[in-house]
Amino acid sequence: MSAHEVIVEADGGSRGNPGPAGYGAVVFADDHVRVLAERKEFIGVATNNVAEYRGLLAGLAAAAELGARVVAVRMDSKLVVEQMAGRWKVKHPAMIPLAEQARALVAGFDRVSFSWIPRAENSHADRLANEAMDDGALTGVVREAVSAGYAAGDEVPVPKTTSTSKTAPGWTGAVGKPTRLLLLRHGQTALSVERRYSGRGNPPLTDLGREQAERAAKMLAAKGDIAAVVSSPLQRARSTAEAAATALDVRLRVLDGLTETDFGDWEGLTFAEAAQRDPQLHSDWLGDPSIPAPGGESFDQVRERVEGVRRDLVALYPGENIVVVSHVTPIKTLLQLALGVGPSLLYRLHLDLASLCVAEFYPDGGASVRLVNDTSYL
Repeated sequence: MSAHEVIVEADGGSRGNPGPAGYGAVVFADDHVRVLAERKEFIGVATNNVAEYRGLLAGLAAAAELGARVVAVRMDSKLVVEQMAGRWKVKHPAMIPLAEQARALVAGFDRVSFSWIPRAENSHADRLANEAMDDGALTGVVREAVSAGYAAGDEVPVPKTTSTSKTAPGWTGAVGKPTRLLLLRHGQTALSVERRYSGRGNPPLTDLGREQAERAAKMLAAKGDIAAVVSSPLQRARSTAEAAATALDVRLRVLDGLTETDFGDWEGLTFAEAAQRDPQLHSDWLGDPSIPAPGGESFDQVRERVEGVRRDLVALYPGENIVVVSHVTPIKTLLQLALGVGPSLLYRLHLDLASLCVAEFYPDGGASVRLVNDTSYL
């Protein structure tokens, strides 16, 4: 097997069915020994089958980010395997869109096979899914603390851990040295001047946009101690990232997961034009992150791929500083993940062109935000 062939094992579970649910996925090299990527997430209240599909989606997305062309999927869910193999129909309304998303991911590979395995052979993914559900229990403690009126800085009762190391700033209690992400939005384009939805379209930087990229690169070079620059593949981000990588004399890596939201049929429209074209859908889309733009994707889908990138960066660059050049939605999503807040942040936070934010992610799962929307260097 070539280096482009991987094995994906995925699982999901629900403590109650439906109940608190989570998924886990692991991507192995073709030797079924080397772990190339891991994914896990608590997804709230859901059924076992929905959690299993979410695990499959996460595993396929991780394989795509690694550049795999041939994927062998192994799961202990007979239902998911048979449905994805085309032998069983997908009937449940909650699983139809998940199956469609999975098929769309499958279409991006040269070949994908699906095999059922006993649960005992899926222990790695099962462990990750259970860890995700355990994380959900901790999230519940935090939510209960907020409901009880605890303020920032108050001592909140949380499950005890065995570690006593506290290297994080302030009162967060996170453990270890964080991976610091310097989140840089791309420079100006013609669409951004007109405040139009600019997703998968590929407009170049304007003259001002190129100047913004150079100013940002100069600022980053002055900071120093940066291990790598990673970028969305879209031209406006990549041009901004190339300026930074050149100034820093570090490697530039392009990650598809950092691509802007696919706004589908709203691409190139202003907010008002999209609302006039599809008034009800546009209103629903703004209030529900699971609803996709027409012919595009949802903010939930964006969050899933951006979370995958975050986990990979923390694993690849432990304790290092990384410049991440991307777009409004992925950067807001990374800030949302660091803050542990809901999707309302996507609509309430403003990010200027070529602005810088800084988020830190700790090896024990802790996170903090150090900077938002700095433009002092422009």
